[in-house]
Amino acid sequence: MLSLDLATELHTAGLRWDPTPGDRFTIRQPELFGEVFTVSEMTIQVHEYPTGTILGFNGTTEWALDSVTKEDTVWLPAEHQLRSLLGAAFVSLEAADGVFVVTTRVGEEQPARFEAPRAEDAYARALLALVRRVND
Repeated sequence: MLSLDLATELHTAGLRWDPTPGDRFTIRQPELFGEVFTVSEMTIQVHEYPTGTILGFNGTTEWALDSVTKEDTVWLPAEHQLRSLLGAAFVSLEAADGVFVVTTRVGEEQPARFEAPRAEDAYARALLALVRRVND
């Protein structure tokens, strides 16, 4: 699973999501940050309103939580979602000596390499560079 630090950096850099079943997230409140929740048709359902997106907690007796705004969450994208978000910039994923390396390339620029001990984190570092580039 993607590290909370990188997920938070992606969120801060401007990465946004449209919640779908199976997506994982945490809640940006001290007592809940780091707890991983999963969007599910049965327990956590996405509700779209004119005022914004609400994640409703349905039938969760173990939590005294009815809903949370999407803005109060941090998405924890899965490896396949990160790879998809890289789009045409993604070149390859390699593993060597316990390190994963994601290589990206934008246009005619030189390829860029992003290393991490987990594949998700390498993808996230590459995506973070792209998101920051778009926002600059």
